[in-house]
Amino acid sequence: MRTPLVVFRVFGLMVITVFAARAEELYRPEAEIPLGGDGGWDYLAVDAAAHRLYVSHATKVVVIDTARNAVVGEIADTPGVHGIALAPELGRGFVSAGRANEVNVVDLATLKTLLKVGTDENPDAILFEPGRKEVYAFNGRGHSATVFDANSDAVVATIPLGGKPEFAQADPAAGKVFVNVEDQNLVAVIDAATHAVVARWPIAPGEEASGLAIDGAHHRLFAGCANEKMIVLDSTDGRVVASLPAGKGIDAAAFDPGTGLAFVSNGRDGTVTVVREETPEKFAVVQTLATQVSARTMTVDPATHRIYLTAAKLLPPEAGRRWPRVAPGSVKVLVYGLGS
Repeated sequence: MRTPLVVFRVFGLMVITVFAARAEELYRPEAEIPLGGDGGWDYLAVDAAAHRLYVSHATKVVVIDTARNAVVGEIADTPGVHGIALAPELGRGFVSAGRANEVNVVDLATLKTLLKVGTDENPDAILFEPGRKEVYAFNGRGHSATVFDANSDAVVATIPLGGKPEFAQADPAAGKVFVNVEDQNLVAVIDAATHAVVARWPIAPGEEASGLAIDGAHHRLFAGCANEKMIVLDSTDGRVVASLPAGKGIDAAAFDPGTGLAFVSNGRDGTVTVVREETPEKFAVVQTLATQVSARTMTVDPATHRIYLTAAKLLPPEAGRRWPRVAPGSVKVLVYGLGS
C-alpha cells in the first residue's frame, strides 16, 4: 500500500430505520491485540481455516491465533515488508520485502523462510492466483508485476503496468487478475494465462485507488479511492456500477461473501465504511464504524466475519517530516465483530 508509515479520516429518518432493521448486522469492537515493538505496518492476511492472522510490522510479519487473539509467532527478515499472500493448500506463504526487492517464500508450518525470489523495484502488494498457482508481486517503483510459480519458485513473467500498482484481486474462474494502478486512476486487467494486460478500465469518478476487493460470484470489484469514494465496477467489462461516499485516508478494501458486505478503511478519519450489496446493481452505506485514527489497513475473516485493522498511537507532527512518527510499543490490531 502507499507506505508502511502512512497514517491517515445527517442521515434522515429512512436511513435510521434501515440501521435499526439491520442492527444485528452492524459491527462493534471486540478486542485489541498489542504487537509491541517499533516501526510501521502495512497489509494483513487471514487464513480462516487455520485460525491465523498475519500482520506486517516493521521488518517482520507477526502471526496471531485468531481463536485466542494471541501472538504465536513471527516471520523474520522481511525488510520493508508490505504484502502477505497465503497458499494454505501448498503450505506456503509469500511476503514482499520492499527494501530488498525480494519475496520471501515461507513454510507456514514453521514460519521459516525457505528461499527468496528476486523482483523488480519495491515489491508491495502481493497475490496468490489459485487457478494457475502463481504469485504476483506488484512492484511500486518498478511499475510492474513479477510473476513466479508457487511450486517451483521460477519467475515466469514480468508485466509492465504503466504506473504505480496498488492492491490486486484474482478471479480464477475468469482467468483474470485485476490491479489498481493508482497514479493512472484505472484498473488494469491481466490475462492469467498469457500474463498480458488486456484492458485498462477508468475508475472515474474515483481517483487514486489503493484497496481493491472482489465479489467473484456477482462479478463486482470494490475500489477504495483517495477522493473519499468506494467505486464498484463490473469485473466482466469495467462498467462503473456505483459510487459511494466514504472517509478520508482510504487504504484497504475488503468484501465478505457470507454477509454481502464490503468495507473500506479510512485511516485519517478513524472509521470503516460498511456497504451492503443489496443486489449486484444496488449498494448502500449501512454503517460508519468508529475505529482509530491511523487504522488504515484491514482484512476480513470470511468464516467469523470479523474485520481486523492495524493501528498505533501517533506522535505530534515534526517539522520536516511528512508523516508523524509512531509511538514505540503502541502498534496493535483492532478486532470488530458483528453485533448479536
